[in-house]
Amino acid sequence: MLALLRTVVWQNARHHPWRTLAAVVAVMLGVALGLSVQLINASALSEFSRAVRTVQGQPDLELSASHGGLPESLYGMVAAQPAVALANPWLEITTVAVSDPPSSRTVTLRVLATDTLAVAPMAPALMPRAAKGTERLAMLAPDTLFLNAAALKALQIAESDLPLATLRLQTGATRRIMKIAGTIAAPGAPTAVMDIAAAQDLFSRAGELSRIDLQLREGEDLARVQRELQALPDWPRNILLSVPGDTTQRVDNLSRAYRVNLTVLALVALFTGAFLVYSVLALGVAQRAPQLALIAVLGVTPQQRRTLVLAEAGAIGLLGSVLGIALGSALAALALRVLGGDLGGGYFAGVQPQLHWRGATAAAYGALGVVAALVGGWWPARQALDLPPAQTLKGLGAMTRAPHKPWPGLALLAASACLAMVPPIQGIPVAAYVAVGLLLTGGIALLPWMVQLLLQIALPFAHMHVLGLLTVERAHRMRGVAAVTVGGVVASLSLAVALTVMVTSFRASVSQWLETVVPAPMYVRAASVPAGDDAAVFSRDQVGAISEMDDIERMQPQRVSSLRLDATQAPLTVLAKPLGTQVEQVLVLVDTPLQVPAGSIPVYVSEAVPALYGVRPGDDWPALANAMLPRSGGASPHAPTRFYVAGVWRDYVRQFGAIVIDASAYERLTGDARASDLAIWPAPGADLSALQQRITQAVPDAALEFTTSGAIRARSLAIFDRTFAVTYWLQIVAIGIGLFGVAASFSAQVLARRKEFGLLAHLGLTRAQILAVVAAEGSAWTCIGAVTGTLLGIAVSAVLIFVVNPQSFHWTMDLHLPWLRLALLALSLIAAGTLTAWIAGRAAAGKSAVLAVKEDW
Repeated sequence: MLALLRTVVWQNARHHPWRTLAAVVAVMLGVALGLSVQLINASALSEFSRAVRTVQGQPDLELSASHGGLPESLYGMVAAQPAVALANPWLEITTVAVSDPPSSRTVTLRVLATDTLAVAPMAPALMPRAAKGTERLAMLAPDTLFLNAAALKALQIAESDLPLATLRLQTGATRRIMKIAGTIAAPGAPTAVMDIAAAQDLFSRAGELSRIDLQLREGEDLARVQRELQALPDWPRNILLSVPGDTTQRVDNLSRAYRVNLTVLALVALFTGAFLVYSVLALGVAQRAPQLALIAVLGVTPQQRRTLVLAEAGAIGLLGSVLGIALGSALAALALRVLGGDLGGGYFAGVQPQLHWRGATAAAYGALGVVAALVGGWWPARQALDLPPAQTLKGLGAMTRAPHKPWPGLALLAASACLAMVPPIQGIPVAAYVAVGLLLTGGIALLPWMVQLLLQIALPFAHMHVLGLLTVERAHRMRGVAAVTVGGVVASLSLAVALTVMVTSFRASVSQWLETVVPAPMYVRAASVPAGDDAAVFSRDQVGAISEMDDIERMQPQRVSSLRLDATQAPLTVLAKPLGTQVEQVLVLVDTPLQVPAGSIPVYVSEAVPALYGVRPGDDWPALANAMLPRSGGASPHAPTRFYVAGVWRDYVRQFGAIVIDASAYERLTGDARASDLAIWPAPGADLSALQQRITQAVPDAALEFTTSGAIRARSLAIFDRTFAVTYWLQIVAIGIGLFGVAASFSAQVLARRKEFGLLAHLGLTRAQILAVVAAEGSAWTCIGAVTGTLLGIAVSAVLIFVVNPQSFHWTMDLHLPWLRLALLALSLIAAGTLTAWIAGRAAAGKSAVLAVKEDW
């Protein structure tokens, strides 16, 4: 067998290195893309987990509120419990810090306030380290911060400048000058530590905590302590009890769907790589058919011929996998250095991980590359197995008249339809991905039957023209080969069409959605502060003063806050805004809103909420009522609150759920009248620059960001295009693979038909007529492939739009078919296929074709 490999396979690779190299590169790219995605995510999650453990320490139990903050009185209650060895209070605030001139750098800063004297046992990385020359009790002083290395670097402050360096910190609507008295060892994003009493006073959060960390006494049972705490008198119903691993699990859940979909897109490259391996080996088998027939006459068994081709496929897959592992590791290391492991999804922002290389992951993707190559080489291996030696040596090829049955293909399509209705497994649409694979396989499996049907229809019309009759009769006798030729076109075009339709539909839906949710000409919000509780910089009085300005015709304030119902789930976003009586004018509702029962507070949930929390329109939501307990200044704490799900709306921003509530109900319930951002309709003829200046003066010392609805829409669509840029490259790869498959298939056929062309020349056909037959065959097959591939691609896109996207990301969209783009795509493929067939025919219909007939004399 080794001698055969050296004689047959190696010599062919030496004479045609570029074809073999193209197949190796295709496998390499598929393996590299898939492996890099896995390595990037695993490294980022590992670094994130380390940062969480360092910053939060290792408490046994963490207490936090579902919505808003914890009452400070709860700290004394839990600290006094016999099972608690240590309780540590925390106040966490995200704000903006500005360094002193000349750098004047603006940085989003995470401020962690705690009992700085007691933080070391539970979170030693957050223990303040005073700079040389700092007072001993500086950690207790007001207006004093301790920064980590990332914050110092971002603010361009040298550690040698401490403790003389200062910065300006945004505290509500004002900026305060803060001293930097030292450092902390915590890694990760820019972080500062200060005393909790000083922070409560600085940020006007008296009596409020963000969380309480507990360390239990040795031997205490965690579950029993949780039950005892929840059984305490006056225990708030909105308290979440979580363990340290919940944060890492929550972030892993956040990125899982994004990671899986990136991996599936990477596997598309492997899928097309398998077709490229098929094309290369099919061409190789066709070119070496006389050699294979000769060694068969000399004693090589059919099974050995099959093994020979599969060994060649395995060698291509192995070489491509080894190179792919190396390239994937390099891509992962580069992405971690440049992007910080963010994967483009925003799940690990601020994390700068090192590459964590895993041999098992690399081996798994290497094995996938080898399997893909073997799958691509299976059909050429079957051709080598079924090769008739005598007919091949005579140049007659393999003729078949056995009718093809449609039942296998129809069965695959039926199985695909059934799997498309299966719910996701742990949030991942596994069945839907399998359904897409079966849909493609079933459509390609139906091709021989479809070709047979079309030939039966075309055969009566072909008798009127000799060249047409010659084309149809030959295709009818070798329809299996024709179907395989069309299969490469169908596979590549269907993937390109599916991606084109999905991206076009998504973009059109997002554009329509933006027209409704961003209606105002001007928007104002706090600059550089993430949306949430800390971004609510507009007080009730400031909102009222701005709304009464002469240049403002109408204004709509919005309050954004977070709410968590499950310790392992990402927080929900609560949007409080004036809804009025026509909710459908404010939100993009999926269905007509329901009538709200008397005494209930209507809420409108995004599409992710029913999928994640199981509530439907018409349901009461007791868990939300327990989470959003009335606070000081709001409704009576003992008054029952009933939330009624009145409708579902589309939201393409908050993947893990959002709740919209009327602003008046939110203020009545929470006593919070602040606003996070303002939507403003200026009066006709208003001077926008002067209006912006007046608004800035109304909110002194606050860094405000002004933007327009057009700028928001343009920026959103630009982000969308950048996010989906990879799909455009995948379309190019898929089309390139299809064209290479067509070229390889036609080249293989015409090379095997040299004697046939020579015989036709002896019978009187001119070279132009022979080329016309070949070009007609190429045009006919690519036309069939283009129509079938387009229809199959639209079917695949329907599964992606109506099944994969709702199950992965919990949003729906409308189907938009870009007919002009699809038509140009199909016509380009038809033209390329016809030209490819004509060029291949020119190479085979020359003088050598006439001389090839003498081999049988």
